[in-house]
Amino acid sequence: MTDQLRHKVEEALSTLGQVLLGKEEQLRLALTCLLAEGHLLIEDLPGMGKTTLAHALARVLGLDDKRIQFTSDMLPADILGVSVFEPGKGSFRFHPGPVFTQLLLADEINRSTPKTQSALLEAMEEGQVSIEGERYPLPEPFFVIATQNPSTQYGTFPLPESQLDRFLMRIALGYPAPDVERRLLTGGDTRQHLGALSQCLTPAELAQAQAACRRVHASSSLIDYVQRLLQYTRDAAGFSYGVSPRGGLALLRCARCWAWLDGRDHLVPEDVQAVLEAVVGHRVRAAEDVAGHESRRLVAELMAEVDVLG
Repeated sequence: MTDQLRHKVEEALSTLGQVLLGKEEQLRLALTCLLAEGHLLIEDLPGMGKTTLAHALARVLGLDDKRIQFTSDMLPADILGVSVFEPGKGSFRFHPGPVFTQLLLADEINRSTPKTQSALLEAMEEGQVSIEGERYPLPEPFFVIATQNPSTQYGTFPLPESQLDRFLMRIALGYPAPDVERRLLTGGDTRQHLGALSQCLTPAELAQAQAACRRVHASSSLIDYVQRLLQYTRDAAGFSYGVSPRGGLALLRCARCWAWLDGRDHLVPEDVQAVLEAVVGHRVRAAEDVAGHESRRLVAELMAEVDVLG
């Protein structure tokens, strides 16, 4: 059963590659994030394929999806929903917002105000929303894939650390390689193939794959290595603040999924290193870096300075 599941996940990755050419590593990281039951933040310039990736993931995983285009005048009720009084019944009726779906694409999330951004916090952390004292559970599974433009662009509101920490991973797609861009220019926009993508997994099979990932074994020596990584971020002078225990758990969750995709039932240090930047990059900041642009350098330092063997 496990081999069949892994084969289906590999098929999903191959199918995703039909619409996002030359982005095999980013696609694998995105799928790793969903296998680890986390939320994904994609930060990049407009036109890099962020929205296409979210739609493609929903299609190959067989998930219901909705999209919210975040704007500066958006209100929390536009995301969560609102209770409306019905005179005929003499009571309020809740009208659910677009957050009630299995995969939510929060497009350009940093175009909205912090108040609206925070409306997603409970949903992402608790799998429910609270409206006027009533709690409403969200569908299962529930994933948020948020895109954001670089904070240097006009009209953006930087995500606060509390919101960033709700995202299990942050990735960037980047410009395509010259040969891949040539294929795009000669073959046309790959987004036209979205409708033809085949479903590779059912939600039930996705849940089975997630359970299989949780069973991947982490040895005591591997956990020692993760602890040394975490401690380095807290002690090294170049870090403004270190990775929290929740960040350490996130690192192990993602590493387990990466190992499972490689066909192993145990972790090796290379699994941790493969997901390190995506998991840790948005959870650390250089002491002198106010805008948070030095995370890539910090992760490189972390990987170079912390010995695998202790």
